[in-house]
Amino acid sequence: MATGKADEPAVQESHHECANNENEPAKDEKETVQTGEVETMSKRQRKKLLKSQQWEEQRELRKQKRKERKQQRKLERQAQGDDGVEWTGKKRLRRSAEPSSLRLIIDCSFDNLMVLKDVKKLHKQIQRCYAENRRTLHPAQFYLTSHGGQLKKIMDEINKGWVNWKDVHVKTDAFHEILKKEDLVYLTSDSPNVLQELDENKAYVIGGLVDHNHHKGITFNLAQELGIAHAQLPLGSFVKMNSRKVLAVNHVFEIILAFLEKRDWREAFFTVLPQRKGAVPMGQENTLGKDEDEEESDDDSDSEHLSERRTDSKDQSDNKQD
Repeated sequence: MATGKADEPAVQESHHECANNENEPAKDEKETVQTGEVETMSKRQRKKLLKSQQWEEQRELRKQKRKERKQQRKLERQAQGDDGVEWTGKKRLRRSAEPSSLRLIIDCSFDNLMVLKDVKKLHKQIQRCYAENRRTLHPAQFYLTSHGGQLKKIMDEINKGWVNWKDVHVKTDAFHEILKKEDLVYLTSDSPNVLQELDENKAYVIGGLVDHNHHKGITFNLAQELGIAHAQLPLGSFVKMNSRKVLAVNHVFEIILAFLEKRDWREAFFTVLPQRKGAVPMGQENTLGKDEDEEESDDDSDSEHLSERRTDSKDQSDNKQD
């Protein structure tokens, strides 16, 4: 009996060995299949597989490099602090910001006058305004009024995080319903009044309209109907421009912020205005070529010259065919 029991483990071991021996060919077959798969891969697939393997192999190396870069930046910031140089990172700027009491309002009541493409452009301009106001040293009290319609729908679809925006007052009501009329100044290029100084107790309204000059004078007429003050930025006193003086919403917003920081209109204009506007300091326009002067004389010169060039090129092609 004892002998029989002692033989049982030996029998079990022999069974395991047989099973292992049986499995060995299966492994070989599997390796052969995998090798065959690699061999049947296209050159692009093999390259992609190799790249993936290299990426995985270098994971730790990338992690180490990130740590080193982070440590290096930390040391640089410490060195700047020791030398008395103020760190100008966004977070530090935000902590040291001194908010202004001036209110900047974007009037979004023109939603029904814009096609969807232009509403999307307005949305991007509003995003830029929000970002600049968060970044500046003297942020204004930012308002979005008459918020709804197409604009709100686009913001809900494209930029759902807008509901978490800080330091901005989003209102469905019109601006003249939530603020005193005597505090309001509508900024419009059609106004005969030129703004010389900013009163930080006032609320300056910017028309939230991207219309490509289809609705001339609409903001000026609105200000007159409401019986509120209106003015235009002193652009003509400091800047000579190739294009018309109507600026984008974010440009007006950023110019106001720049003036709050620099207290100089000329510097504010040339900090913000894009080069494609052809902005030149007033008094230096004589340095421009004769051709440029001719282009400046016509507000819509870009579109007209473009159509002329197209006509000329067409005539040239017709002559070649003849």
